[in-house]
Amino acid sequence: MNVRVLEEHAEWHAGDVADPAQYTEVFSADELDQLDRALAHVRPRADDMLSIGKGDFPLGSLAQRLKRVEHELINGRGIVVLRGVDRDRYDNDEMCLLYWGIGMHLGRPWAQNHKGHLLGDVSDQGKGLSDPTARGNELGTVGLPYHSDGSDLVGLMCLQTGAEGGESMVCNALAIHNDMVRQSPELAEALYEPQPYDFRGEQRKGGKPFYTMPVFSEWNGRLFIRYIRPYILASQRHPEAPRIGATAEQAMQRLDAMTEDPIYQVEMAFAPGDMQFINNYHVLHGRKPYQDDPEGGRVRHLKRLWLETEVLAARPPHFQNNSRTHWSDKASISRLDRTTATRPS
Repeated sequence: MNVRVLEEHAEWHAGDVADPAQYTEVFSADELDQLDRALAHVRPRADDMLSIGKGDFPLGSLAQRLKRVEHELINGRGIVVLRGVDRDRYDNDEMCLLYWGIGMHLGRPWAQNHKGHLLGDVSDQGKGLSDPTARGNELGTVGLPYHSDGSDLVGLMCLQTGAEGGESMVCNALAIHNDMVRQSPELAEALYEPQPYDFRGEQRKGGKPFYTMPVFSEWNGRLFIRYIRPYILASQRHPEAPRIGATAEQAMQRLDAMTEDPIYQVEMAFAPGDMQFINNYHVLHGRKPYQDDPEGGRVRHLKRLWLETEVLAARPPHFQNNSRTHWSDKASISRLDRTTATRPS
C-alpha cells in the first residue's frame, strides 16, 4: 500500500503549544453561573446520572462554546483543558454531575470496560503490573506509557491530586505518523496492518482473549490511531494470537522512541477541578509516576469519560461505537470513594 501524510492542518509539535493558554479554556463568571444553575436543575437526579442527557443540563451560551471546543478537538489541535471550576465549592457527587453534564455537550458516553462504566475512575485500585487483567486506570503510582483509549474523545477530570508527580503527558500522534511516513514509510506501512491486542480478561464469555486491529487507519482522508503497546505485547501470552512481525516490532519501537522525544511531548499538571479532553485518534496520552499520601488525604483521583462526538461523521468499522456489546449492555457509573485513607480491596 502507499501510505501518505494526512491532516497536516492538525499537526503540532511541542514548540507549537508551548503556551498553555493555547489549549486552556477558562470559564468566565457568567459561564460558572450557568454551570451552577444546570447543576441545581439535575442535583435531585444524582443517583440516576445515566438518565441525564444534554437537554437535561442546559448551559445557555456555554453550550455554544463547548460546541466550538468539540470542533477544535476533532478538526484542530485535539487537546483542551477546561479550567475555573472551584473544586472546594462542590462535593464529589456534584463534581461528577458537572463533569457528566459538560461531557454530554461534547458527545455520547461510551462504555469503558466489561462493567459497563460510562463514568469511570482513574486511581490506585490495588492492582499491579503483573496482574494480566489490570487496566491502566486501575494502576497506582506507576507511570503509564503513551497510549490511546477506545473512543473518539477521552476526558479526565481531577478530583484530587496525589502527594507528588502524576503529571499528564500528551503527544501529537498525527505528527508522529506523518513524520514516520516522511522518514520511514516502510515502517508506517507495517502499522497499517492488524496487530494483536490482549483483552485483559474482558472478552465476551467464550470469546477469544485477544483482538486485532491496525495501529494506523485511514478513512475518508482522516487518520485514526489505536495504540496500547503493553496490550500488544501482552497478547503474545496467548498461543493462538498472531505473532508480532519483525517490521511491525521495529515500527513500534520507532513509534515509542518518537513519543519520548521532547519535540512531540507536552506535560501538564492537573489542578483539582480541571477537565482535560483529547482527540483519541490524533493524541496519545500517558502520565508520570506519582506518590499518594493516604493519611494526609492526598490521593490522586480522576474521573474518566469516553465520548462519541457528533462532529466526526464517519469512522472505520473497527472504530464504531457498537451499543450492543457485552461492555455496553450493563451501563453503570463507577463510584469509587478515595476520600478515605485505605486502598480498595
